[in-house]
Amino acid sequence: MLILNNVGMTYHSGSGPVEALRDVNLEINDGEFVSLLGPSGCGKSTLLFIVTGLTVPTAGYVTIDDKKITEPFHEAGFVFQDHLLLEWRNVLQNVSIQGELRGMDKQVAHERSMELLHMVGLEDFKDKYPHELSGGMQQRISICRALHHDPKLLLMDEPFGALDAFTRDQMRVDLERLWAKRNSTVLFVTHDISEAILLSDRVVVISRRPGTVLEQIKIDLPRPRNFSVSESAEFLSYKHRLTKTFMEMGVLYE
Repeated sequence: MLILNNVGMTYHSGSGPVEALRDVNLEINDGEFVSLLGPSGCGKSTLLFIVTGLTVPTAGYVTIDDKKITEPFHEAGFVFQDHLLLEWRNVLQNVSIQGELRGMDKQVAHERSMELLHMVGLEDFKDKYPHELSGGMQQRISICRALHHDPKLLLMDEPFGALDAFTRDQMRVDLERLWAKRNSTVLFVTHDISEAILLSDRVVVISRRPGTVLEQIKIDLPRPRNFSVSESAEFLSYKHRLTKTFMEMGVLYE
């Protein structure tokens, strides 16, 4: 579904060129959940913007369904670390904005919004405003908004990074359930090894800058991945392997 072919990105500034990405080659299958795991500043977020066509790479190219991306790809949904909800719109209006922008029938947009809110347990909060919600609730609304138009591709840039540990765990469970029902292709950026293992079909390790694909690990664990999965020998083996990779990169130290 998604192919990155020798993608590179070099930024030019007053202090000289900065190579963020180099020769990134990656293929992602339809309906696959793939996590990009790497150190800060390795170009993971830049890669998401290149995939959506919001940033033009300085080398290589991206194709989605065999079509080269040369402009913004409107069939994608994007979830950022900050929820970016509109403070003057209530929950239902924030979720429905995708339908408004795409000219969707109002009744259809309303029904889809309520369906998504029901799936994350927030239908009773439809008339609340962002400032009245917890951080976890705000991010659930952000995910609902991104899924409203049934995107072929869902891009998530550390969406749980600002949340506390308990809320992160619950959000991970919610996201896995939503993904299983909607079957979108997901490209998920994270710094959390355990989070990547528990969510993904495959974990792609990105090297230090300039970022490139260092390793790809297929995650063969049963779904849904509840707490017992994280205690299994298989999970611990994946975690040990990835931790060792980051130690060899000089990101983690004994």
